[in-house]
Amino acid sequence: MTKLVVLSGKGGTGKTTVSAALATHWRGEVLCVDTDVDAANLHLVLQPTFGPEVPFVGGRMAYCDETRCSGCGRCTALCRFHAIAAGTVRSLSCEGCGLCALACPEQALQMIDHVGGYWSVGTADCGTVLGARLLPGAGNSGKLVSLLKEEATRLAKEQQVRWLLCDGPPGTGCPTMAALAGNDALLAVAEPSASGLHDLCRLLDLAAHFGISAYACINKADLAPAFAAQVSDECMRRRVPLLAKIPYDPEVGACARRGEPVVDRGDSPAAAALATLASRLAEIDL
Repeated sequence: MTKLVVLSGKGGTGKTTVSAALATHWRGEVLCVDTDVDAANLHLVLQPTFGPEVPFVGGRMAYCDETRCSGCGRCTALCRFHAIAAGTVRSLSCEGCGLCALACPEQALQMIDHVGGYWSVGTADCGTVLGARLLPGAGNSGKLVSLLKEEATRLAKEQQVRWLLCDGPPGTGCPTMAALAGNDALLAVAEPSASGLHDLCRLLDLAAHFGISAYACINKADLAPAFAAQVSDECMRRRVPLLAKIPYDPEVGACARRGEPVVDRGDSPAAAALATLASRLAEIDL
């Protein structure tokens, strides 16, 4: 089994479009996991049927037993997050540090598990798909990503698939590091722009830090040939194989609006480039 993560370093590069295309091209041999838990969208293209949602406990939150609270205000004075006032807890502000519970003279405050989101397993035409949603204001997205990857790895071993494909979050922060760690290879989806090149460099630095082999493709490469050339030069300088240059194709957006993977449109220029990308990845000993 090969663990491949698709990342971009920034949002809007077409990372999910590429992930959905690879999953469709490898149907029957792949298990997909969407680790963009803050704004998951892989399901919009793959259209899986999800099973029951499983709660994700991302941390703890203060709870006040009002029958025991004397209203002394010690918790209010100590809380640097301004999450509690005379025993009334503001759930969106509580960081779960537990200081108020330790300091409460009446033992009216206690720390309880806080459900920060939900995850589930679904079935699509390409195979099994795992997804999750973080609740508004909830934290610890990196922990939820790690949980998803653990469950995906277990299921992938049970199903004996060839590919464990991870559609990662944008940026290079905690969720991205959680998505990247432990994979066999990274496919970086680059955008031909100044910000796209800058964030690609940050992403490749991160991959090098984790010791993960990196490969790249350029999406909408023909919209800005000069920047595409700079991305290509940067990949060459870093010895990162550039596997495909995907042209701009209006059919990609049309398919996304219909909830269809573009790779099924054989007459589409982008579909042809994505099929080539999938074949080249399959030929590499990752």
